Amino acid sequence: MTENPEIGSQISINGIKTNYHDIGEGRPVFFIHGSGPGVSSWANWRLNLAPIAAHGVRCIALDMAGFGYTDAPEGLQFPRDAWVNHFAAFVDSQAQDKIAIIGNSFGGAIALAYAIRFPERVDRLVLMGAVGLDFPLTKELDQVWGHVPTVENMVELLKIFAFDPSLVNDDLAELRHRAAMRPGVMEAYSSMFAEPRQDALSALASREEDVARVRVPTLIVHGQDDRVIPVDVSKRLFGLLANSELHLFRNCGHWTQIEKADRFNGIVGDFLD
Repeated sequence: MTENPEIGSQISINGIKTNYHDIGEGRPVFFIHGSGPGVSSWANWRLNLAPIAAHGVRCIALDMAGFGYTDAPEGLQFPRDAWVNHFAAFVDSQAQDKIAIIGNSFGGAIALAYAIRFPERVDRLVLMGAVGLDFPLTKELDQVWGHVPTVENMVELLKIFAFDPSLVNDDLAELRHRAAMRPGVMEAYSSMFAEPRQDALSALASREEDVARVRVPTLIVHGQDDRVIPVDVSKRLFGLLANSELHLFRNCGHWTQIEKADRFNGIVGDFLD
């Protein structure tokens, strides 16, 4: 039986068994995944961890509470602060010095909220297709968070993420569907982003006045053709973050780190140098 690459090391964080991957040596860089059903840090970042680690940094990618192979908190309560607290305790278990954070979509919201709360701990920030700010819920994000688990629905869901439909095939959809159907996964997922989902989105977002206080060097990355998180959100973040730069990819959807993996890895690696 093939070993599951999504399962890495395990550590207890605030009583939550937490799964993570740790690649490379050097300054610590923490990766926070997005919020698709059945997602894990490995599924999200598998094309990025080793290439970015080759820039001389230590890449640490955890499954957030309730996702992947990390346990859900008791009572299935998932306010944003609970995720930030989980991430903060995990960071403290792995690094004592300043860190860099790379956050994708939902992960961008957590990364930004952490940087707002703990500015002294962060020296670089990468926000990729990040929720970050409040915006009107897109029908595509509503479909992601309201996913009804069938293989057919997973195929349609993955097509939402990718600009290039050739990236989506039945094998990938079956893999992600099986991950979503593990015991307890969909129950946790449904409780994270319950209706009304606009409220769930607003609860993840940071206030503009708080974002504007962030001074850490920030790289903002977005696919111009993203249907899940509008590119305008990243343009608004760029306007608020005084020490930021914005990189937009044409012919790219929500999967910047997959659809433009080589360029993404190079740009992020150089930014972290």
